[in-house]
Amino acid sequence: MELHLGLAQISNSLGTLRPNLEKHLRFIRQARKAGADLVLFPELSLTGYVLQDLVPAVACRPTESDPVFGELLAASKDIDVVIGFVEEDQRNRFYISAAYLSRRQVRHVHRKVYLPTYGLFDEGRFFAWGDHVRAFDTRFGRAGLLICEDFWHASPPYLLWLDGADLFLFMSASPGRGLGGGATLESAWWVEQVNQSYASLFTSFVAHTNKVGFEDGLNFWGGSTVFDPNGRCLTRAPYYEETLTLVSLDLNQLHRTRARLPLLRDERTALVQRELQRILAQPDRTTNVR
Repeated sequence: MELHLGLAQISNSLGTLRPNLEKHLRFIRQARKAGADLVLFPELSLTGYVLQDLVPAVACRPTESDPVFGELLAASKDIDVVIGFVEEDQRNRFYISAAYLSRRQVRHVHRKVYLPTYGLFDEGRFFAWGDHVRAFDTRFGRAGLLICEDFWHASPPYLLWLDGADLFLFMSASPGRGLGGGATLESAWWVEQVNQSYASLFTSFVAHTNKVGFEDGLNFWGGSTVFDPNGRCLTRAPYYEETLTLVSLDLNQLHRTRARLPLLRDERTALVQRELQRILAQPDRTTNVR
C-alpha cells in the first residue's frame, strides 16, 4: 500500500484568518490534483506564529459550525488534511492545536503539550498546555500528531509509538538560528537529526512540515522532510521557499524493517512503568514535573 503525501510548506499572514484559509484551500486543491491522499501544513498555519495579544481574535473551534473549519471540512471530502490553528475550548482557554480532517470529519485534535519559554519563544504567556499524547486511526493506518517543541522531548514520540502510531506527523514554526555545517542552519540540522533518529528508533515513518517566510523579524526556514522506517530521507523540501512537496510512502516498508529489526517487539513497557514510578516517588527528581 502506498500513501501519497503532500508537505504544504507555506508562508502565512499574521493574524488574518481569511487570506490564510484561502491559501489552505488553494494548496489542498493543488495537492488533490497532484494525486495526494494527505496534505500536512505547518504549526499555526491558519494564523501565523507570533500572535501574542492577537490569540483570542483568531481562535477557532474544530466543528462544522465554525466558519473556518466548515470550509476546511468540506475540502477534506476526498483528501485528508492536517492543519495548525489556535483552538478555543468551552471555558475560553487557548491552545496551539493541530487537527486531522478526513471525509468531512475531525478525526483527531492534538493540543501542544510543551510550550517553549526560552530564547525567542514565549508561548506559555499566551497559551494553555495540552494534556494528552494519543495515536489515532486513519484510512492509512494508525498515526500521531506532534507540534514543534513536543518532538524535542523524547516522551511524546515514545508514547505515540507505544499507542500504535506507525506514521508520525510533525509540524513546526521553526525560525532559523545559527549555522551548522557549511551553509546549513543549525536549527535545521538539529530538527533533521532528531526526526531521522525517531524514524530509526521507532521503525516508523516521520513526516515534518515547517513554516517559511518572515514574521516579526523571524525567518522561518522550511526544509520539510520525510524519513522512512530505516531512517532514510525520502524527500527534503527547499529552504526558504513556499512549496508543495509530494512524496510516496511504501507502507509495506514497516513490515520489511520490523522483520529485520524487531525493536517494537522487544520493548519492555512494564519495566519503563516501574522505573517511572520509582523516579516520580523521589521529590528531588520531579520538581518540574507537570
